[in-house]
Parts: sequence; structure tokens; C-alpha cells
Amino acid sequence: MRAEKRYLERQLSYKGSLGEMVGASPRMQEIFALLQQAGPSKACVLITGESGTGKELVARTIHALSPRRQGPFIAINCAALPETLIESELFGHEKGSFTGASERRAGCFEVAQHGTLLLDEIGEMPMQTQAKLLRILEDSKVRRLGGKTEFEVDVRLVAATNKIPEEAVRGGHLREDLYYRLNVFHIHLPPLRERNEDIKPIAEALIGDLNRKHECRVADISPAVIETFERHNWPGNVRELRNVLERAVILAGEGSIEMKHLPAFLQTRTAEPLAVPAAAPAGAPPAVEDPESVKFPIGTTVEDAEKGLILRTLEHTRNNKTRAADILGISLKTLHNKLKEYGAEKDLRIGAG
Repeated sequence: MRAEKRYLERQLSYKGSLGEMVGASPRMQEIFALLQQAGPSKACVLITGESGTGKELVARTIHALSPRRQGPFIAINCAALPETLIESELFGHEKGSFTGASERRAGCFEVAQHGTLLLDEIGEMPMQTQAKLLRILEDSKVRRLGGKTEFEVDVRLVAATNKIPEEAVRGGHLREDLYYRLNVFHIHLPPLRERNEDIKPIAEALIGDLNRKHECRVADISPAVIETFERHNWPGNVRELRNVLERAVILAGEGSIEMKHLPAFLQTRTAEPLAVPAAAPAGAPPAVEDPESVKFPIGTTVEDAEKGLILRTLEHTRNNKTRAADILGISLKTLHNKLKEYGAEKDLRIGAG
């Protein structure tokens, strides 16, 4: 019974997550299975996917699943380094090898010894540096800039790019021989919009992390918010989802994340602002006003529409100016100025805002 319990627990742990990665969709389950095969090996891994899909998290999971898990994990963004410094960052340099090199410096390959090195945005690496990298992958030896001797390194290399590798090769941004050397295991992360079923478990996992970070006690997410998340396109992928949730967790503080805690651009996707009501058939009962929407007839001026929207939003927030300004996407100072312009500020009983 104990053995069966351990087996079931292990199966459950793999069903919707692997390490810090979360996902119940079939595509993510395939990636989890591939990671469990690639992780323990010594082979190079190439991770592709749009920005914000979690490529570094995949690399960290590979490291955690490998025999090198006790060693260092070093990540370097090739796009963030100027061409004149990238070789020094990667390979290190000797004292006096160039202007400003006042002492010997170890490169990322030395620092990552017996561990894993992630080269993010590999397609942004200069071609000359790519040639040196290929040589290191072939003989596992590094020479510092200005050095006269080579030394052996034992490093697992993982590369990542948000470009399509074949197009990068054709465009002259990625050496073809280096591409084939890196592409032993190819893991492609699908964008969040292509795996809606993963949004809820990812959001729930992120809330736990954000609660600890901000010392909040948010328990769950309302169904309306989940539905809104599943309809959103998420151009920034998981990174954008995390940013939205971080803001919502701070605003909510505890309890449940509701629609009012979301940024204005997500709230307006579910409401119907500025909609023109259709004429009711003769004899039909009067339409019931939707408390979550603002409607204006044709002919309303922009000034009147703006005033109505601001005052209606204040009514919705029970005259909380801070929350109303956040929903409207304007500063609190701008809101005060608008209310003074309308002559309405003195008539409002402002609470916590």
C-alpha cells in the first residue's frame, strides 16, 4: 500500500505540473514528458517560443532534472550585451587584454562549471562569437580573451530564442552548423492563447507565489475573472498574466480576485461601454439597465460622454477615487482636475480613496 501510495503521488505530481512548471493541456503534457527524458541526459537543448512563454523556466527545470542539479545554473541574455563585451562575459579575460581589463575575470563557462549555462536569445549573438561557441561545444575547451592556454570546462548548454530557428539560419543570424549542434532536443513552448486550459492552473500557482512576495492572503479567482482571462489574447504570454495578477493581488489583499481588481483594458472587454441600445419592439417591457455598463445615445458629445463615464465609474466604486482612477486608466490628479472642472468634487463623499 505504501508503494502504491508513492506511485500515485508521483503520477499526480506529474499530471499538471513538473517542478515549477504548470500546465494540464495535452501540449504541455508532451513537453513534460520530453523534459523528463532530456533532463537527465548530457545533450544540448534548444528552447523556442514567443517572449514571455517561460523559456528560462524550462531551462531551470532541465537543470533541476539533471545530475548537475547541485551545480550552478547561469543564464545570460545575448541580446542584452554589447558586441564588444559578450565574449568577455562568456569566455572571461586576462588582465590587460583590453582597455579597462584591470584584473583577470572568469567567464560564464567557468562560473557554470559542473552546472548548466543558458544562452538566451542565441540568434542575437554575433556570428564571430557563434563560431567560437561551436568550437567550445566540440572540444569542451575555453580560452580567456588575452589568454595563451585553454582549459577544459564541464558545462551543459541550453539555448533559447524567440525566433524561428530555420528563419534565423536563412536570414544569416544563426550559423547553420551551430543550429544543428544545439538542436539535439528541441522544445517549443506554445503561446498562452493556444492553451486556454492552462490559464487557470497557472494563475492559481502564480497567486501562491505573489501572496508570499507581497504578504497578501488572496485565496482564489472569481469565475468571471477566469472567463475574462480565457478570452484575452495574452500577447505577453505568461509574463503578462503574472503582471496582471501581481497588480490584482496587491489591490485585493485577501479573499478573491474580482473583476474590479483587473486593469481597465481587461474590464472593458467584458462590459459594453458606449453601446447604442436597440429600439424595443412595440408593447415590449422596458429594458433593464445593466449596472456593469455605461450606455450613451447617438449625438452625445465627447465631453458629456467623458463626464458620464467618470461619474458612473465613481458610483460603481462607491466614490473611491483611487480605485476609479485605476479603472479609468488615469492618474488620481487627473481625476481630481476633471471633477473640479465638472464642479462635482464637492458633492462627492469620498471614502478610503
